[in-house]
Amino acid sequence: MKLKATFLDEISHDIPHQNWGLAEWDKDFAYMKEVGIEMVVLIRSGYKRWQTFPSSVLMAEEHCFDPPVDLVEMFLRLSDKYGMKFYFGLYDSGRYWADPDFWTDGNYEKEVSLNMRLIDEVWKSYGHFESFSGWYLSQECSRNNGRIVEMFAALGKYCKLVSSGLPVLISPYIDGKKNISQYVGETNRCEGVSVGDHEAEWDQIFEGIQGAVDIVAFQDGHVDYDELTDFLKVNKKLCDKYGMECWTNSETFDRDMPIKFLPIKWEKLCLKLRLAAEAGIENAITFEFSHFMSPQSAYLQAGHLYNRYKEYLNATK
Repeated sequence: MKLKATFLDEISHDIPHQNWGLAEWDKDFAYMKEVGIEMVVLIRSGYKRWQTFPSSVLMAEEHCFDPPVDLVEMFLRLSDKYGMKFYFGLYDSGRYWADPDFWTDGNYEKEVSLNMRLIDEVWKSYGHFESFSGWYLSQECSRNNGRIVEMFAALGKYCKLVSSGLPVLISPYIDGKKNISQYVGETNRCEGVSVGDHEAEWDQIFEGIQGAVDIVAFQDGHVDYDELTDFLKVNKKLCDKYGMECWTNSETFDRDMPIKFLPIKWEKLCLKLRLAAEAGIENAITFEFSHFMSPQSAYLQAGHLYNRYKEYLNATK
Protein backbone atom coordinates (compact mmCIF):
# COMPACT_ATOMS: atom_id res chain seq x y z
CA MET A 1 0.00 0.00 0.00
CA LYS A 2 1.40 3.36 -1.07
CA LEU A 3 0.23 6.96 -0.93
CA LYS A 4 -0.87 7.91 -4.43
CA ALA A 5 -2.38 11.31 -3.65
CA THR A 6 -2.49 14.12 -1.13
CA PHE A 7 -4.83 16.93 -0.24
CA LEU A 8 -3.58 20.51 -0.49
CA ASP A 9 -4.69 22.32 2.66
CA GLU A 10 -4.61 26.00 1.78
CA ILE A 11 -7.89 27.03 3.35
CA SER A 12 -7.92 25.51 6.82
CA HIS A 13 -9.46 26.48 10.11
CA ASP A 14 -7.47 24.25 12.48
CA ILE A 15 -3.92 23.91 11.07
CA PRO A 16 -1.38 26.76 11.06
CA HIS A 17 -0.60 28.30 7.70
CA GLN A 18 2.98 27.91 6.41
CA ASN A 19 3.00 31.11 4.29
CA TRP A 20 4.54 29.47 1.25
CA GLY A 21 4.99 31.12 -2.12
CA LEU A 22 5.71 29.66 -5.54
CA ALA A 23 9.28 28.60 -4.71
CA GLU A 24 8.22 26.60 -1.65
CA TRP A 25 5.26 25.00 -3.43
CA ASP A 26 7.41 24.09 -6.43
CA LYS A 27 9.87 22.37 -4.11
CA ASP A 28 7.03 20.56 -2.33
CA PHE A 29 5.62 19.20 -5.58
CA ALA A 30 9.11 17.85 -6.33
CA TYR A 31 9.19 16.13 -2.92
CA MET A 32 5.74 14.64 -3.59
CA LYS A 33 6.82 13.38 -6.98
CA GLU A 34 9.89 11.74 -5.47
CA VAL A 35 7.74 9.45 -3.30
CA GLY A 36 5.24 8.54 -6.00
CA ILE A 37 2.37 10.95 -5.41
CA GLU A 38 0.43 11.23 -8.65
CA MET A 39 -2.58 13.35 -7.68
CA VAL A 40 -3.23 16.48 -5.62
CA VAL A 41 -6.65 17.51 -4.32
CA LEU A 42 -7.45 21.05 -3.24
CA ILE A 43 -9.21 20.40 0.07
CA ARG A 44 -11.52 23.37 -0.48
CA SER A 45 -11.36 26.43 -2.71
CA GLY A 46 -12.85 28.58 0.00
CA TYR A 47 -14.16 28.47 3.55
CA LYS A 48 -16.44 31.18 4.89
CA ARG A 49 -14.77 34.44 3.71
CA TRP A 50 -11.36 33.04 2.74
CA GLN A 51 -10.65 31.75 -0.75
CA THR A 52 -7.83 30.38 -2.88
CA PHE A 53 -8.51 32.37 -6.05
CA PRO A 54 -10.30 35.63 -6.85
CA SER A 55 -13.78 34.23 -7.39
CA SER A 56 -16.22 36.87 -8.57
CA VAL A 57 -19.06 34.58 -7.42
CA LEU A 58 -17.78 34.25 -3.86
CA MET A 59 -16.80 37.90 -3.53
CA ALA A 60 -20.20 39.04 -4.73
CA GLU A 61 -22.37 36.58 -2.83
CA GLU A 62 -20.37 35.70 0.30
CA HIS A 63 -18.25 38.87 0.55
CA CYS A 64 -15.08 36.78 0.49
CA PHE A 65 -11.76 38.54 0.74
CA ASP A 66 -9.83 39.10 -2.49
CA PRO A 67 -6.72 36.88 -2.18
CA PRO A 68 -3.27 38.25 -3.09
CA VAL A 69 -2.35 35.12 -5.10
CA ASP A 70 -4.32 32.85 -7.41
CA LEU A 71 -3.40 29.53 -5.79
CA VAL A 72 -5.64 27.49 -8.08
CA GLU A 73 -3.72 28.64 -11.14
CA MET A 74 -0.41 28.06 -9.31
CA PHE A 75 -1.36 24.52 -8.33
CA LEU A 76 -2.56 23.72 -11.84
CA ARG A 77 0.64 24.99 -13.41
CA LEU A 78 2.71 22.95 -10.93
CA SER A 79 0.53 19.91 -11.57
CA ASP A 80 1.15 20.32 -15.30
CA LYS A 81 4.89 20.69 -14.66
CA TYR A 82 5.17 17.56 -12.52
CA GLY A 83 2.68 15.44 -14.45
CA MET A 84 0.12 15.17 -11.66
CA LYS A 85 -3.65 15.09 -11.69
CA PHE A 86 -5.40 18.01 -9.99
CA TYR A 87 -8.83 17.77 -8.36
CA PHE A 88 -10.65 21.01 -7.55
CA GLY A 89 -12.30 21.25 -4.12
CA LEU A 90 -15.57 23.14 -3.90
CA TYR A 91 -16.50 26.00 -1.57
CA ASP A 92 -17.61 25.28 2.00
CA SER A 93 -19.79 28.06 3.37
CA GLY A 94 -19.49 26.74 6.90
CA ARG A 95 -23.12 27.61 7.52
CA TYR A 96 -25.65 26.63 4.85
CA TRP A 97 -25.33 22.94 4.29
CA ALA A 98 -25.13 20.98 7.54
CA ASP A 99 -27.80 19.93 9.99
CA PRO A 100 -29.03 22.80 12.21
CA ASP A 101 -27.70 20.87 15.22
CA PHE A 102 -24.24 21.76 13.93
CA TRP A 103 -24.93 25.51 14.31
CA THR A 104 -25.58 26.15 10.64
CA ASP A 105 -28.56 27.28 8.64
CA GLY A 106 -29.25 23.80 7.27
CA ASN A 107 -30.09 25.34 3.90
CA TYR A 108 -28.47 22.84 1.58
CA GLU A 109 -30.13 24.34 -1.52
CA LYS A 110 -28.17 27.56 -0.95
CA GLU A 111 -24.90 25.59 -0.68
CA VAL A 112 -25.72 23.78 -3.92
CA SER A 113 -26.76 26.80 -5.96
CA LEU A 114 -23.75 28.81 -4.80
CA ASN A 115 -21.36 26.01 -5.71
CA MET A 116 -23.01 25.47 -9.08
CA ARG A 117 -22.19 29.05 -10.04
CA LEU A 118 -18.66 28.52 -8.70
CA ILE A 119 -18.27 25.33 -10.77
CA ASP A 120 -19.26 27.24 -13.91
CA GLU A 121 -16.74 29.98 -13.10
CA VAL A 122 -13.93 27.55 -12.33
CA TRP A 123 -14.42 25.40 -15.41
CA LYS A 124 -14.48 28.46 -17.66
CA SER A 125 -11.28 29.83 -16.08
CA TYR A 126 -9.25 26.68 -15.50
CA GLY A 127 -10.81 23.80 -17.41
CA HIS A 128 -8.25 24.10 -20.19
CA PHE A 129 -5.36 22.97 -17.96
CA GLU A 130 -4.14 19.50 -18.87
CA SER A 131 -3.89 18.48 -15.21
CA PHE A 132 -7.50 19.43 -14.33
CA SER A 133 -8.73 15.88 -13.78
CA GLY A 134 -11.64 15.93 -11.35
CA TRP A 135 -13.61 17.45 -8.51
CA TYR A 136 -13.74 17.14 -4.73
CA LEU A 137 -16.91 17.74 -2.73
CA SER A 138 -15.44 19.47 0.31
CA GLN A 139 -18.44 19.16 2.63
CA GLU A 140 -17.30 16.39 4.98
CA CYS A 141 -19.80 14.22 6.83
CA SER A 142 -19.98 11.02 8.87
CA ARG A 143 -23.68 10.18 9.15
CA ASN A 144 -26.84 10.40 7.08
CA ASN A 145 -27.81 13.73 8.65
CA GLY A 146 -29.70 16.62 7.15
CA ARG A 147 -29.80 16.59 3.35
CA ILE A 148 -26.30 15.31 2.71
CA VAL A 149 -27.50 12.80 0.09
CA GLU A 150 -29.37 15.39 -1.94
CA MET A 151 -26.46 17.82 -1.72
CA PHE A 152 -23.80 15.32 -2.80
CA ALA A 153 -25.99 14.00 -5.60
CA ALA A 154 -26.75 17.48 -6.96
CA LEU A 155 -23.18 18.76 -6.75
CA GLY A 156 -21.56 15.61 -8.10
CA LYS A 157 -23.89 15.40 -11.08
CA TYR A 158 -23.38 19.08 -11.89
CA CYS A 159 -19.59 18.76 -11.76
CA LYS A 160 -19.84 15.90 -14.25
CA LEU A 161 -22.28 17.76 -16.47
CA VAL A 162 -20.07 20.84 -16.76
CA SER A 163 -16.80 18.96 -17.29
CA SER A 164 -17.99 16.16 -19.60
CA GLY A 165 -17.86 13.50 -16.91
CA LEU A 166 -14.67 14.15 -14.93
CA PRO A 167 -14.64 12.02 -11.75
CA VAL A 168 -15.88 13.23 -8.37
CA LEU A 169 -14.25 12.40 -5.01
CA ILE A 170 -15.57 12.59 -1.45
CA SER A 171 -13.69 11.94 1.81
CA PRO A 172 -16.14 11.30 4.66
CA TYR A 173 -15.17 10.37 8.18
CA ILE A 174 -16.32 7.61 10.52
CA ASP A 175 -18.22 8.70 13.63
CA GLY A 176 -15.87 6.75 15.88
CA LYS A 177 -14.48 7.18 19.37
CA LYS A 178 -11.90 9.69 18.14
CA ASN A 179 -14.47 11.98 16.51
CA ILE A 180 -13.67 14.75 18.97
CA SER A 181 -13.62 18.50 18.43
CA GLN A 182 -10.18 19.93 17.77
CA TYR A 183 -10.97 22.66 20.28
CA VAL A 184 -10.94 20.38 23.34
CA GLY A 185 -8.11 18.51 25.03
CA GLU A 186 -9.74 15.08 24.98
CA THR A 187 -8.70 12.58 22.32
CA ASN A 188 -11.58 10.08 22.53
CA ARG A 189 -15.07 9.54 23.86
CA CYS A 190 -16.80 6.57 25.43
CA GLU A 191 -18.66 5.32 22.37
CA GLY A 192 -18.60 5.68 18.61
CA VAL A 193 -20.84 4.43 15.86
CA SER A 194 -21.08 0.66 15.57
CA VAL A 195 -19.90 -1.09 12.42
CA GLY A 196 -23.49 -2.18 11.74
CA ASP A 197 -24.95 1.32 12.04
CA HIS A 198 -22.12 2.74 9.92
CA GLU A 199 -22.85 0.20 7.20
CA ALA A 200 -26.61 0.80 7.27
CA GLU A 201 -26.34 4.58 7.01
CA TRP A 202 -23.69 4.57 4.31
CA ASP A 203 -25.64 1.99 2.33
CA GLN A 204 -28.44 4.56 2.19
CA ILE A 205 -26.06 7.39 1.32
CA PHE A 206 -24.30 5.42 -1.44
CA GLU A 207 -27.63 4.44 -2.98
CA GLY A 208 -28.58 8.11 -3.18
CA ILE A 209 -25.27 9.36 -4.63
CA GLN A 210 -24.67 6.54 -7.10
CA GLY A 211 -23.73 8.05 -10.45
CA ALA A 212 -22.74 11.36 -8.86
CA VAL A 213 -19.62 10.22 -6.97
CA ASP A 214 -16.84 8.02 -8.34
CA ILE A 215 -14.24 7.79 -5.55
CA VAL A 216 -14.83 7.49 -1.81
CA ALA A 217 -11.85 7.87 0.54
CA PHE A 218 -12.94 7.50 4.15
CA GLN A 219 -10.69 9.21 6.70
CA ASP A 220 -8.96 6.55 8.82
CA GLY A 221 -8.21 8.42 12.04
CA HIS A 222 -11.50 8.49 13.94
CA VAL A 223 -11.61 4.87 15.12
CA ASP A 224 -9.27 2.76 17.24
CA TYR A 225 -6.62 0.81 15.37
CA ASP A 226 -8.04 -2.56 16.45
CA GLU A 227 -11.43 -1.79 14.87
CA LEU A 228 -10.18 -0.01 11.75
CA THR A 229 -10.07 -3.13 9.56
CA ASP A 230 -13.75 -3.89 10.19
CA PHE A 231 -14.78 -0.41 9.09
CA LEU A 232 -12.47 -0.48 6.08
CA LYS A 233 -13.95 -3.80 4.94
CA VAL A 234 -17.46 -2.34 5.17
CA ASN A 235 -16.38 0.70 3.16
CA LYS A 236 -14.88 -1.53 0.47
CA LYS A 237 -17.96 -3.75 0.33
CA LEU A 238 -20.31 -0.79 -0.09
CA CYS A 239 -18.14 0.84 -2.77
CA ASP A 240 -18.05 -2.43 -4.70
CA LYS A 241 -21.82 -2.76 -4.38
CA TYR A 242 -22.46 0.67 -5.87
CA GLY A 243 -19.66 0.72 -8.44
CA MET A 244 -17.41 3.29 -6.76
CA GLU A 245 -13.65 3.25 -6.20
CA CYS A 246 -12.75 2.72 -2.55
CA TRP A 247 -9.65 4.57 -1.36
CA THR A 248 -8.43 5.19 2.16
CA ASN A 249 -7.60 8.67 3.43
CA SER A 250 -4.60 7.71 5.53
CA GLU A 251 -4.10 10.69 7.78
CA THR A 252 -0.49 11.70 8.40
CA PHE A 253 -1.34 13.60 11.58
CA ASP A 254 -1.89 12.09 15.01
CA ARG A 255 -5.31 12.13 16.68
CA ASP A 256 -4.06 10.37 19.83
CA MET A 257 -2.46 13.45 21.39
CA PRO A 258 -4.07 16.48 23.08
CA ILE A 259 -1.98 18.78 20.86
CA LYS A 260 -4.08 19.25 17.71
CA PHE A 261 -2.35 18.39 15.36
CA LEU A 262 1.18 17.01 14.95
CA PRO A 263 2.76 14.62 12.43
CA ILE A 264 1.92 11.00 13.12
CA LYS A 265 4.35 8.39 14.37
CA TRP A 266 5.64 6.32 11.43
CA GLU A 267 4.66 3.06 13.14
CA LYS A 268 1.02 4.19 13.21
CA LEU A 269 0.96 5.27 9.57
CA CYS A 270 2.59 2.01 8.52
CA LEU A 271 -0.01 0.04 10.49
CA LYS A 272 -2.91 1.94 8.92
CA LEU A 273 -1.58 1.34 5.42
CA ARG A 274 -1.20 -2.37 6.14
CA LEU A 275 -4.72 -2.62 7.55
CA ALA A 276 -6.14 -0.90 4.47
CA ALA A 277 -4.32 -3.37 2.24
CA GLU A 278 -5.72 -6.26 4.28
CA ALA A 279 -9.21 -4.86 3.71
CA GLY A 280 -8.66 -5.00 -0.06
CA ILE A 281 -8.15 -1.27 -0.60
CA GLU A 282 -5.57 -0.49 -3.25
CA ASN A 283 -5.16 3.30 -3.28
CA ALA A 284 -4.46 5.83 -0.55
CA ILE A 285 -4.70 9.59 -0.35
CA THR A 286 -3.38 11.45 2.69
CA PHE A 287 -4.28 14.53 4.63
CA GLU A 288 -1.85 15.89 4.16
CA PHE A 289 1.65 15.89 2.79
CA SER A 290 2.77 19.52 3.04
CA HIS A 291 2.20 20.01 6.77
CA PHE A 292 2.79 16.54 8.13
CA MET A 293 5.18 14.77 5.77
CA SER A 294 7.18 17.34 3.82
CA PRO A 295 10.90 17.87 4.46
CA GLN A 296 10.23 21.62 4.44
CA SER A 297 7.24 21.52 6.78
CA ALA A 298 7.11 23.85 9.75
CA TYR A 299 7.12 20.66 11.84
CA LEU A 300 10.63 19.19 12.04
CA GLN A 301 9.34 15.67 12.59
CA ALA A 302 7.46 15.78 9.26
CA GLY A 303 10.73 15.51 7.39
CA HIS A 304 11.68 12.49 9.48
CA LEU A 305 8.35 10.87 8.56
CA TYR A 306 9.23 11.52 4.92
CA ASN A 307 12.55 9.73 5.40
CA ARG A 308 10.89 6.73 7.06
CA TYR A 309 8.32 6.54 4.26
CA LYS A 310 11.09 6.60 1.64
CA GLU A 311 12.79 3.71 3.43
CA TYR A 312 9.49 1.85 3.40
CA LEU A 313 9.13 2.42 -0.35
CA ASN A 314 12.67 1.22 -1.01
CA ALA A 315 12.12 -1.89 1.10
CA THR A 316 8.92 -2.82 -0.77
CA LYS A 317 10.20 -2.41 -4.32
